Amino acid sequence: MNLNRGKLANNVEDRSVLLGQYISDTHSTVRSTAKKFGVSKSTVHKDVAERLKYVNPQLYREVKSILEINKAQRHIRGGMATKLKYKKSTEK
Repeated sequence: MNLNRGKLANNVEDRSVLLGQYISDTHSTVRSTAKKFGVSKSTVHKDVAERLKYVNPQLYREVKSILEINKAQRHIRGGMATKLKYKKSTEK
């Protein structure tokens, strides 16, 4: 897949599909997808949660299930990040 990092499609429908395919392929979060493509989290979320439904319904269902899993796991990721932060600060 050609990601064209830094240059997203000007067409919002194409961008929605591109972001949706990336999330589907990598199971990445909205935050990491936004960072990868250089757009805001709001843009990624709006594209994959609203626009993708009308452009590619099958891909939308795949992405929706991945985002639900990510949402269910976010409190665990946050706790792990905090644990690492404090572990690093006590090692110095």
